Amino acid sequence: MKTISRRVLVISIAFISAFAFAQNEKMEKKIIKSVDQHSDAAIDLLKKAVNINSGTMNFEGVRKVGELFKAELEPLGFQTELTNGDAYGRAGHLIAKREGKKGPKFLLIGHLDTVFELDSPFQEYTMLDGTMIKGPGVADMKGGDVIIILAMKALKDAGVLEDMSIEIIMTGDEEKSGEPIELSKKDLIEGAKRADIALGFENGDNNPKTIVVSRRGSSDWQLKVTGTPAHSSQIFTKEIGVGAIYETSRILNEFYVQLSKEKDLTFNPGFVIAGTDLDLNDDLTGGTAFGKNNVVAQHAIVHGDIRATSPEQLENAQTIMKQIVANNYPNTTAELIFNTGGYPPLALTEGNTKLLQFYDGVSQDLGFGYVAAVNPRNAGAADISFTSGYVDMALDGLGLTGGSGDHTIEETGDLSTVATQAKITAVMLYRLTQQKK
Repeated sequence: MKTISRRVLVISIAFISAFAFAQNEKMEKKIIKSVDQHSDAAIDLLKKAVNINSGTMNFEGVRKVGELFKAELEPLGFQTELTNGDAYGRAGHLIAKREGKKGPKFLLIGHLDTVFELDSPFQEYTMLDGTMIKGPGVADMKGGDVIIILAMKALKDAGVLEDMSIEIIMTGDEEKSGEPIELSKKDLIEGAKRADIALGFENGDNNPKTIVVSRRGSSDWQLKVTGTPAHSSQIFTKEIGVGAIYETSRILNEFYVQLSKEKDLTFNPGFVIAGTDLDLNDDLTGGTAFGKNNVVAQHAIVHGDIRATSPEQLENAQTIMKQIVANNYPNTTAELIFNTGGYPPLALTEGNTKLLQFYDGVSQDLGFGYVAAVNPRNAGAADISFTSGYVDMALDGLGLTGGSGDHTIEETGDLSTVATQAKITAVMLYRLTQQKK
């Protein structure tokens, strides 16, 4: 059993949000002062981390970033470990823990890796106008990692970190998960089981006025279609039927007709190959096909993804897709396979909504204005989704923001949001720790 029930936690947050700032103003001023004092050092840490290549498959670089952040967390009283990721073919994760005796148990989530491998032309940061910085992983998400560290330092300086139970997990394979995913995300899921509240420090939709309360899950599907090969003059006959390509077209069109209006559900056929003979790459990203315009196609394969906001929405969509696939054109067969891995949805819950309201209240109290929820269509899959169903409340998008160009060589972020986000995070954690059970 968790120390705080979902019902009690939600009610407590709703109650204290109206009064906490006035009651704890002195302590919160200490927190804010510390963030201001350490912000320049935090930005220097970010620049140093960004200039270390930590593309997911550069294990040495990922672990080097992990060591950098590990050295920041240990003096704050965290027990730290860089895990070994050999079992799932990745570098491993940074895990930092400390136990307190007050308030809920927190899980703070970051990641060490980026999409920019050693062969990328994008390897170092550059300063742009004002507080804007461009660099590999500056927003996604080394900036968020640094915000976590800055918030922890502020809580330490204010003398309140000792009260808190916090586990920090910075994964080494968020951008390209290791396999099997059950091992890749095991530490994250186990951390979620121990926690009451999960906070992710991705950059959300790059708008400092929004954070994420719901993320769509993402998983793969593969469609295999077989027709009866013959001379094209025999297509549509009773003996030959329509061939694999017509059947594939029917299925994809019916997916669109029956499901495209479903709110926040998307399904994208990103790769199609068809013909008489097929030779696919192992990762289903390419291949070769042989076919002739006067031969009825025997084979077709489609590879796509599907994104949904809840397990129920995903299950319903998969059921409809299977029904469509089963209603074959004459002399064709089709098989639809859903990948059992992938990222689950972070479903919208009452707890997430209450925590957003609480976060918004802190932001307004500190003079940073209103904060609203990100449209889930603008929030891709992320590690925090693996906490869904385990924690009472979850938010994401608390990291460095105000930029653009994620996953491109134009990735940017606004360095002024390092201090802003750290202040809101630290004060929110402090207020939550002061709540009555």
